[in-house]
Amino acid sequence: MLSENVRDIVIIPHVNPDGDAVGSSLGLWRVLKNAGYAPTVISPTDYPAFLKWVSGTGDVKVYEHEPDVSQQILEKADLVFLLDFNAPDRAGKLGPLIEKVTSPIVLIDHHPAPADVTELMFSHTEASSTAELVYRFVESLDLCEYLDKDAAEALFTGLSTDTGSFSYNASSPDMYEVVSRLLEKGVDKDRIHDLIYNNFSADRMRLLGYSLDQKMKVFPEYHAAYISLSMEELERYNFVPGDTEGFVNYPLSIKGVIFTALFTEKEDLVKISFRSKGGFPTNEFSNLHFNGGGHMNASGGESKLSLAETIQKFEELLPEFSAKLKDEHRKLGN
Repeated sequence: MLSENVRDIVIIPHVNPDGDAVGSSLGLWRVLKNAGYAPTVISPTDYPAFLKWVSGTGDVKVYEHEPDVSQQILEKADLVFLLDFNAPDRAGKLGPLIEKVTSPIVLIDHHPAPADVTELMFSHTEASSTAELVYRFVESLDLCEYLDKDAAEALFTGLSTDTGSFSYNASSPDMYEVVSRLLEKGVDKDRIHDLIYNNFSADRMRLLGYSLDQKMKVFPEYHAAYISLSMEELERYNFVPGDTEGFVNYPLSIKGVIFTALFTEKEDLVKISFRSKGGFPTNEFSNLHFNGGGHMNASGGESKLSLAETIQKFEELLPEFSAKLKDEHRKLGN
């Protein structure tokens, strides 16, 4: 795979990259760079401001800002990595270019139902994060000597963000073995936690307060809740990408709530995030009704309907899932 004929390598995360996409991409980028290759991370869209402290973000090419340069780099790549997504359409406008790539493609991901579009696939749905899988990939190629503190911090960021600071999807002993190896590289977990979770603007905090006070609706009879935000409301609080990160998790703190959603209005669609406790499958719910997917307890979707129509559709679906939600609530005993 990483033969002597391979030099130029492109690493692509998914559109609107989150902490795992950014962390796994930059972690792999750093390792490959240290090993003497010429890697480039090409992100389909820009990434959240609260992640721009991660070492290497200044070297990332953002396709939406530099499409011509990004395309040239991709076309001359000897090898392409797709990280934290498993189908070309999850790369936004980069998707059609990925489908035309003639060089070998390697997919590393932990989401279910990967598309058959790559020569090599490292897909493990039980993994906490793609960052965990990237570490194992690096380990399998005997490249750990090139995994320095910067690479370890990037991978730790991916692990931390995709587990909510190790509060969910974080029960595997294998994952903690990876965490241990990263800490051995000098990672300061307290500093990284502070940079990830205590690094927001005052506007973002006011938006959170407004969301919880004015825009959260709770359905005790269905053990569900949601928050919705229009473009006008986002603009009112000077929204920047990443400001609503984690908002969908807050209603899960309400006693009895095991299923939550966040509806965010965009120019041409409504972006939706789903979260759950226990065995309620948000990915199946999203796939069936909102053109999405992901993990059982954390998934995403979208709607071409208006914000009001999307919310109405969600509310009308809740009675259909009432028995399942009540059963999961009973099992959890909360």
